[in-house]
Amino acid sequence: MPRIVLVNPEIPPNTGNIARTCAATGTELHLIEPLGFELSDKYLKRAGLDYWQYVPLTCHASFEDFARHSQELGGRWIGFSTRGRLSYTQIEYREDDWLIYGKETSGLSPEVCDQCTSLVRIPMGETGVRSLNLSVSVAIGLFESRRQLGYLNEP
Repeated sequence: MPRIVLVNPEIPPNTGNIARTCAATGTELHLIEPLGFELSDKYLKRAGLDYWQYVPLTCHASFEDFARHSQELGGRWIGFSTRGRLSYTQIEYREDDWLIYGKETSGLSPEVCDQCTSLVRIPMGETGVRSLNLSVSVAIGLFESRRQLGYLNEP
């Protein structure tokens, strides 16, 4: 199943909400430091409710550490960015994909974007809106990948 990667997330409730989505779907969550909060943050815990025990969570000390880890396991890096040329629905997701999201204030860095196998965007109709909330974006990407891979038909 595709995995979720957050590069330097800054806002505890967003990460908590994403963790809750990962818990509900059995999806691995990878956090790349530095984080804008402590993992013990009460807002992070509150947003994740009491589901943290169900989150397959891995923290990486740096992007380089994550890169080594993911390369050992294989799979494509699918970067989600407003700079993406393709819509997130225009690619065929694979079981071993890494769905990579940047921090709330600036998204994925150009350096990370350059390393991605594919860079996709979530189209928005209103040009005055720069981006969606990170937890919403993760849910959109994750559930499209799950739809394509047949996970939405689970009992």
